[in-house]
Amino acid sequence: MSNEAQHKLSKLGKSSLVRDDSGSFRVYRDDAGGVFHSVTHILGRTAPDHQKKALERWLARPGSEQDRETAATRGTLAHNHAEYILKTGAQLARKAANKRNVWKTHSDGLERCPGSITSWGIERAIQGAPRVPWSAAGYARGLRGWIGKNVTAIHSVEFSIHHPAGFAGTCDALLDIQGEGPIIVDWKTSQRERSEEMLVNYQDQLGAYSLGLRKLTGIRAKGGVIVVARRTGAPQIRTLSDLEVRGCESRFLERVDQYFSDVAT
Repeated sequence: MSNEAQHKLSKLGKSSLVRDDSGSFRVYRDDAGGVFHSVTHILGRTAPDHQKKALERWLARPGSEQDRETAATRGTLAHNHAEYILKTGAQLARKAANKRNVWKTHSDGLERCPGSITSWGIERAIQGAPRVPWSAAGYARGLRGWIGKNVTAIHSVEFSIHHPAGFAGTCDALLDIQGEGPIIVDWKTSQRERSEEMLVNYQDQLGAYSLGLRKLTGIRAKGGVIVVARRTGAPQIRTLSDLEVRGCESRFLERVDQYFSDVAT
């Protein structure tokens, strides 16, 4: 595979779709008139009934709206912190690697510099990162600690995907983890450890991103990682093998079929 894959991946940093909020829920449209529904919306609509009912009960209780806004703000702050570290670390690593002329295009079509240079760039980015507000500081600390210990190549951060099956979304990162990759990574925040059932939803989300990535660039993710940052302590980690990602792709496509069947009725 030539570095055509790298070029296609770089174009995913900016979505080619136009957001449309005119209906009862948000969709995205392309220049050819194609309509794409949000990955997270599809997951929510196809969740098990008991999960939907539990969410309805939670939303109905007093103070839930404020709690939801607080959680959303916390998640955004933690995500932004991780994004800053990865993007800044990638820029620093690229400058250093360019000076040494140590870039190499691998058989998967992705460019890599030595992992030690990437680790150096990430550490410099961590040292210079803006302070995170107290409400999200613990979550941000967990994400940056995991990034600093595990990331050895940064291929893309916050990239947008869409797929002919009718879905679109934004993936947090495509990285090498401890020398293995490319790996699709998604950040989450939670006050408590997530149940295995909730992690299944997150896994299917990675399956959607993997499908879109391969369709648009030809790049096949070799695995996935879900990093659930918590207020204190180390993040909860769910690692997916190559085979598990393929299973998540299939399961998400089944949920897409279910979703559009429900929408049609």
